[in-house]
Amino acid sequence: MTPLLSAHGVTVRYGSLAALDGVDLRLELGQRHALIGPNGAGKTTLLDVLGGRTRPAAGRVRLAGRDVTRLGPAARARRGVNRIHQRPAGWPTLTVRENVLVAALPRAAPTRRWWPGGARRAAARTTGAMLERVGLAGLGGTLAGHLAHGQRRQLEIAMALAGRPRVLLLDEPAAGLSAVEVEWLVEFLRVLPRSVAVLLVEHRLDLVYALSDTVTVLRDGRTLATGTPAEIRAAEPVRQAYAEGVA
Repeated sequence: MTPLLSAHGVTVRYGSLAALDGVDLRLELGQRHALIGPNGAGKTTLLDVLGGRTRPAAGRVRLAGRDVTRLGPAARARRGVNRIHQRPAGWPTLTVRENVLVAALPRAAPTRRWWPGGARRAAARTTGAMLERVGLAGLGGTLAGHLAHGQRRQLEIAMALAGRPRVLLLDEPAAGLSAVEVEWLVEFLRVLPRSVAVLLVEHRLDLVYALSDTVTVLRDGRTLATGTPAEIRAAEPVRQAYAEGVA
């Protein structure tokens, strides 16, 4: 079966340093797949490659069987690959509603043209639904730059989902969140429709094991192991990859 998103032999070099060295990865439709590993293992670099921010020195990236290696982030987003970064994104001088509306419009229009009628109405409906879904419906008129960190994370999730993604790339989504906000995030991701596949990079292994059905461990830019959460917990090479055996 053709995976929804895949990396084949991906290598990324920064001078003499191989940040990724021949990495393979498969993300299936509806899968919840986590990337873990020590600092510097290459996790965020792999997200950069899959999201189009970084072009690999070798290897290919395919989306539903089509080669997208040369496509940048905007082109991949139009094809359904959206990313949530470690630091919440968005435009601080736009309102919460305007941020989500901007994210929703490209997918609402039947072409790349800026349609003033039907596309805007469709995007407005999507915007309202997304703000309600992430709990920001009452803050639509607030400037994004005035939001607290956790609220900006909620906004970024709303923006990503407004683009109707097939794939959601999450780079440490729990970073900087309070315990209550982490609980919200876990529950939100648990009920996310299986029409959206999720690739998650996260240092909190309790969150990884709670959300994922497949885990890949990277170390020194290479794949160390892939398996279920139970298999990864029990794998001795994974334990050795963490200085204090936290896996």
